[in-house]
Amino acid sequence: MKRMRIPATTANMGPGFDCIGMAFDLYNYISYETVAEEGYCELSSDGDAGKIDLSKDNLIYRAYCAVFAALQKPVAGIRMHFENNVPYSRGLGSSSAALIGGVKVANDVLGNPLDHRALLNIALQFEGHPDNIAPALLGGVVISGLEKDGTVFYRKITPPANLHCTVIIPDYPLATQKAREVLPKQLSMQDAVFNIGRMALLVDALHTGDLQQLALAMEDRLHQPYRMPLIIGMEELIPTAKALGALNVTISGAGPTILLVSDGEKDFSSLNELLAKKGVTAKITALHPVNEGAVVIEG
Repeated sequence: MKRMRIPATTANMGPGFDCIGMAFDLYNYISYETVAEEGYCELSSDGDAGKIDLSKDNLIYRAYCAVFAALQKPVAGIRMHFENNVPYSRGLGSSSAALIGGVKVANDVLGNPLDHRALLNIALQFEGHPDNIAPALLGGVVISGLEKDGTVFYRKITPPANLHCTVIIPDYPLATQKAREVLPKQLSMQDAVFNIGRMALLVDALHTGDLQQLALAMEDRLHQPYRMPLIIGMEELIPTAKALGALNVTISGAGPTILLVSDGEKDFSSLNELLAKKGVTAKITALHPVNEGAVVIEG
């Protein structure tokens, strides 16, 4: 069997709503081998096994089939086993890891006829925006968006070596749909300009490695003020996290995971006490940005 490794991702990074994401050293794995019978599908899993659809409606398998459909080829029979470490509905790109895993496995089975852009455009059919799928495929920090014809454009940045990330993963999920429902339908010109300026500064900070800029560059008025009430204890922990060395504190993706960025490693373990007072149990863990996306590591 071959084995594919797909990284977790964070998206938005403050002001970059739906247009910037970064890959982490937390991985899902897919072990796979082809089967002679056309259209054969056998799926198995460990880790959150009860939460995973192992029928042909599985998101990984649907993405796998979409590659064959795009190339107008019959779907090769496949046997896949999933090892899932990226938590579901926590804002760490679990669905994007599934989509990229599926399209990458299919592309490998076919002899890798499709380039990164083509694979992103296939995955985009399921996701709607490329901010998580792009770093899951490419690694690093990826700025992405859609051209006028709806296809993906992207630029990749190698994460600064001194950029350190800590995530606070609460013990409750937050559906992306719910997190989007609280967003305003319109923004003021003032708030739009606020975010444009911060996003430009964020890109500069990541290019130059001047991480002190992140204190300003990761501010946001587009989504975080509206989503923060959905994340228990976040508003209260921000001052303490900054006092402990966080340059900024943001929502990872749609949440509820909270992302802390720092210049070098810091100890944020004491934040669990603050969250416990709010009735929240959470896992606080260091994650490192990685410059490699989905890749075959065995076979």
